[in-house]
Amino acid sequence: MNQFKQWFRKFMQGRYGADQLSLSLLGLGLFMWLITLPFNHFIIRLICLVPIVLCYFRIFSKNIYKRQQENFKFIRFYTPILKKQQLLIKRFKERKTHRYFKCPSCKQTLRVPKGKGNISITCPKCKNIFHGRS
Repeated sequence: MNQFKQWFRKFMQGRYGADQLSLSLLGLGLFMWLITLPFNHFIIRLICLVPIVLCYFRIFSKNIYKRQQENFKFIRFYTPILKKQQLLIKRFKERKTHRYFKCPSCKQTLRVPKGKGNISITCPKCKNIFHGRS
């Protein structure tokens, strides 16, 4: 077992390895494979292997600069989606204790505690005052 570890460590020297894009491709390929389990068609199963093969190509690639650039572009694309998802999860968890309002003038999102009735809300960014029901 120790010889295998040494061989693999030596094999991976100078190769790119796993990153966020590779792991996402692997997850996508496995998800597609699970979805297509009921279908017993060769072409459909072959399409599921494309992201997995691309994932392993990226992991074993020796062109580190190009793989870093691809991962950077993926992160620039994926980060806003991830932040939006995390914001929606946070709002869903706080739905019983807080209510969210948007300032009509500057579009700033404001969080207000629930159960206070009709209130005047002052935007901390633009100092605009508007009314809402919490």
